[in-house]
Amino acid sequence: MGSAPADAALLVVGACFLLPLLWLVLASLDTGAGHETRLPEQPGLANFTAVMTPELLLGPLWNSLVLSAGTGAVTLAAAVLAAYPLSRYRSRFNGPFMYGVLFGTCLPITAIMVPVYGLFVQLELLDSMPATILFMAATSLPMAIWMTRNFMDSVPVSLEEAAWVDGASRMAALWAIVLPLMRSGLGVVFIFVFIQAWGNFFVPFVLLLSTATQPAAVSIYSFFGQHGAVAYGQLAAFSILYSSPVLGLYAIVAKGSGGTFALSGAVRG
Repeated sequence: MGSAPADAALLVVGACFLLPLLWLVLASLDTGAGHETRLPEQPGLANFTAVMTPELLLGPLWNSLVLSAGTGAVTLAAAVLAAYPLSRYRSRFNGPFMYGVLFGTCLPITAIMVPVYGLFVQLELLDSMPATILFMAATSLPMAIWMTRNFMDSVPVSLEEAAWVDGASRMAALWAIVLPLMRSGLGVVFIFVFIQAWGNFFVPFVLLLSTATQPAAVSIYSFFGQHGAVAYGQLAAFSILYSSPVLGLYAIVAKGSGGTFALSGAVRG
């Protein structure tokens, strides 16, 4: 009896998450879908067929892939190089620096977009995919450094010392010893940054102006017409297709984050 209120509260919370997803699935199968949740009179895949065109779906999805993968790759490379000295060298400035990095994750991106937009205008970088990737990588870097440093701390320094004795340089030991042993952690960091960039609407909306470079997170606006008219069915179908890659990556994160680095036995006494 004591658990009944808790069960009821959990059911209410679960319904709050389930009902929007239920509307999304039902509306995607209903050509006459509205904002209310209802069973389609004649369910079909017409909404999916309507949105699966190069202009509406394929082009924006490709732009999202380039933007997210580029942001993840640049962020991961910079995070590894920044996290290595923080993990391997002990200094009184390490703590304040890491707290400064953590503080950088708290800054809202909207607070700096006005000067960033002005900078992009002066440098003539508006509508540039590489420049937008670099900026989004910079905004994702603080959390990536924090996560990468924690993963790197789990790799024993003695493994690198053994490589140094054999004549390897620090960069060679990092590439051949440390990174392979923390590849699961690197995968988690990459997917974390990828998912953040995939769902980012505000930055591409401000910095990428043409439809040829806009990702799917921005092109979703095309389903909202004037005077409040919304193509609900096509919007639902587009949202399902747009969310599918992210759901797959979430499954990879859930599977990979539970693993641990297999380092037992790597160092012999």
